[in-house]
Amino acid sequence: MNNLVFNNVSKEFPGGVKAVDAFSLDVPAPRMVVLVGPSGCGKTTLLRMIAGLETPTTGSIHLGEKRLDSLEPRHRDVAMVFQSYALYPHMSVRDNLSFGLRLRKTPRDVIAAKVQKVAETLEIGELLRRKPGELSGGQRQRVALGRAIIREPSVFLFDEPLSNLDARLRAEMRTTIKRLYDRLRVTSVYVTHDQVEAMTIGEMLVVMHGGRILQVGTPDECYQRPANSFVASFLGSPAMNLMTCAIDGGHLVIDGAGRVPVPERLASRLQRSGHDRAVVGFRPEHLRSGPPPDGGGIELNCELVLEEALGHETLTHVRVGEHELTMRGQPISGNTEGSVTLYIENNGIHLFDAGSGDRMED
Repeated sequence: MNNLVFNNVSKEFPGGVKAVDAFSLDVPAPRMVVLVGPSGCGKTTLLRMIAGLETPTTGSIHLGEKRLDSLEPRHRDVAMVFQSYALYPHMSVRDNLSFGLRLRKTPRDVIAAKVQKVAETLEIGELLRRKPGELSGGQRQRVALGRAIIREPSVFLFDEPLSNLDARLRAEMRTTIKRLYDRLRVTSVYVTHDQVEAMTIGEMLVVMHGGRILQVGTPDECYQRPANSFVASFLGSPAMNLMTCAIDGGHLVIDGAGRVPVPERLASRLQRSGHDRAVVGFRPEHLRSGPPPDGGGIELNCELVLEEALGHETLTHVRVGEHELTMRGQPISGNTEGSVTLYIENNGIHLFDAGSGDRMED
């Protein structure tokens, strides 16, 4: 198997719009890499350049020794699963699956065997005679997956394939795609703006913004140690809480809430940084009810705003000065005064530069 390598790839459209900017990445084979970021960050443009639907303005894309961006799309040995399924409406499921093989003049018995194997793998054997208009969204997506799998490509490309499905089907198809990848072990590039998909499907995350790479790592690395405040706020549901604070010795000064003392270890980090302002980040699961144990976190006096009961947990929204924060855990609405004392756990505190947003060294 060959690595998929991007060398300083950029794409600029007419009018000076730069969709992808100096993108360099080595994807080891086989690996499920997920390009994740907000709409307009360049991830789909990058996918289309791999497939040959767009041409890089600068840079190159290689699959092993083969330079993909110099080849016609049909010679690249990649298969793409589209957001819109892209099935032929006048053809049966069987004919949709076999279409690419028939173009290659594959023997009929080989085609029949491959169609049957893919249909069994995706549990769509009973749908082979139907046409796409007779299928549900989830069934159409399975057929689209099957059409890509049957070609046995060197690289699979997924362009937000679950965005047209409802929540239950998205969860089901996430599992299906993950199982398929575990079985086939073929390098796959998956594009999504849904961070839940990214975290559950990806082995390797590439977080993008403004056409550039902000962080590359495993889902756990990107979640637990975000490289900057954008990654911190983008990954996670609910998002990481972020508070911009002034640094005053061993205290943080929170807009609208005054001076808040911090544990000694954190105070020394703030002083070593040499900054007069910082962004303090912490996940909702690291915000706890009650005053902290000795030296065990940052105590916050909060105004209770709203509680959302989700069955397995409650999301509590509070306000601290100018900042609205979210806590994940047990409900605390027994407090009838509208105020509550919470604390941020020491091991859940992240510090980012208030100007650049980059992570401060631990």
